[in-house]
Amino acid sequence: MNPNLDRLHPYPFEKLRQLTADLDYPTHLEPIALSIGEPKHAAPEFVKQRLRDAVDKLGQYPTTKGSIELRKVICDWLERRFSLPSASLDPEQQVLPVAGTREALFAFTQAVVDASKDGALVVSPNPFYQIYEGAALLAGAEVHYLNCDQDRGYIPDLQAVPAELWQRCQLLQLCSPGNPTGAVMSLAQYQQAIDLADRYDFVLSSDECYSEVYLDEDNPPLGLLDACQQLGRTDFSRCVVFHSLSKRSNLPGLRSGFIAGDKSLIGQFLNYRTYHGCALSLPVQEASIAAWSDETHVIENRAMYREKFAAVTEILKDCLEFTAPTASFYLWPKTPIDDAEFARGLLAEQHVTVLPGQFLSRTTASGNPGKNRVRMALVADKQQCIEAAERIKLYVQSLDHRE
Repeated sequence: MNPNLDRLHPYPFEKLRQLTADLDYPTHLEPIALSIGEPKHAAPEFVKQRLRDAVDKLGQYPTTKGSIELRKVICDWLERRFSLPSASLDPEQQVLPVAGTREALFAFTQAVVDASKDGALVVSPNPFYQIYEGAALLAGAEVHYLNCDQDRGYIPDLQAVPAELWQRCQLLQLCSPGNPTGAVMSLAQYQQAIDLADRYDFVLSSDECYSEVYLDEDNPPLGLLDACQQLGRTDFSRCVVFHSLSKRSNLPGLRSGFIAGDKSLIGQFLNYRTYHGCALSLPVQEASIAAWSDETHVIENRAMYREKFAAVTEILKDCLEFTAPTASFYLWPKTPIDDAEFARGLLAEQHVTVLPGQFLSRTTASGNPGKNRVRMALVADKQQCIEAAERIKLYVQSLDHRE
């Protein structure tokens, strides 16, 4: 077996399971899970109908590249959403459908990393989506973690990386809006990343799967492609973005998304994927066309998250310290005690599950940015989120009385 398998950390939810395995839960309280970022809003009915209507297409092999109709719809969506000029993306060369961002992020890293070069390095935000780390380790690379803490606005400080590490870097993984912080990169921060990529010859990968869950309807988050456009980088050289229908359209089980950007990188990635065996079935492609073509359900989705954030933050603002996120559906509050102890106690006493921040991050010379924080995913319905917030408040207040 690949010896790099031994370098993998247990997944955060496995760590959580081990942390809480011996607990007795309060059976008089309904369990509420805020630990996993799985959307619970209803999937759009018109997308489900499109899927049903296309079921007979299961008798055909799909192509790795996906249908031209799907690729054109994705290009049209990108141009509308990120204010790109019409026809600025070539559906033949700059877009590929993928089976969700998780699969594609992992696969892209395998295609990019050249482990034959000594010191192959992937630079990752910290905390992070664990696929970034696992993909890098299995590709034979080392990982350099950039702490995203409150003092830096939860954005990785690229200036903190010495030149000798950038010289080894093959891939810089970005995540904006951030998981779990909800922080959004600025144009100047994107420009800094692009300048470094040019200077040191590495690839920029931007995970933007939370880009459509934002709290100010008039200020959608900037993305890497529109940053490129504003900076005059119209060929998107060195840059790729990943998007998904999971959060945008409440379709996590559809496993549908796309990668877009630099046509040279996309072309080589297509070659990899031809062997990888990950083409979307034709019914999934049909459902995806319907989802990417409609914005009404996405606007309604954001409104539901906005209501939940308003209600939950009002309840928690006097008992926990947190920064209201720009986007995503997570809260990232500080905890008055160790985050693992907090998560364990909250579950034992209030039957509410949250994810300890240290399970989403690694300890560096600058400390662990997830320490004494927890991730709360506001994915349940509004009343459940309000109930969870009330219970969290009671638990925090009980901690105060124990001091």
